[in-house]
Amino acid sequence: MTKRLYDLAYGRSGDKGNIANISVIARSPEAYQEIKAKLTAERVKTHLDDLVLGDVVRYDLDNIEALNFVCHDALDGGGTRSLRIDPLGKSLAGALLYMVWDD
Repeated sequence: MTKRLYDLAYGRSGDKGNIANISVIARSPEAYQEIKAKLTAERVKTHLDDLVLGDVVRYDLDNIEALNFVCHDALDGGGTRSLRIDPLGKSLAGALLYMVWDD
């Protein structure tokens, strides 16, 4: 069976203009340590491929065992310009959590 990031974490995401915000919240302290070591901004950008055209910036939230990724130029111009269906950035957490996760 394939292991995925959602086996280790929950996710939430949102959007503002052309920027998406994705939070990855660990299911346990051990999962947080693994995620923190392996889930880089570069890996997120690679996984989301054509969806995120700009920079991805990672913020560590050790106090709540979570990572936050701010994805620039990620929403095809934003809600008023994009031809993508709503809810735009809301689905990006699901896309990220579907990432194949190897030990």
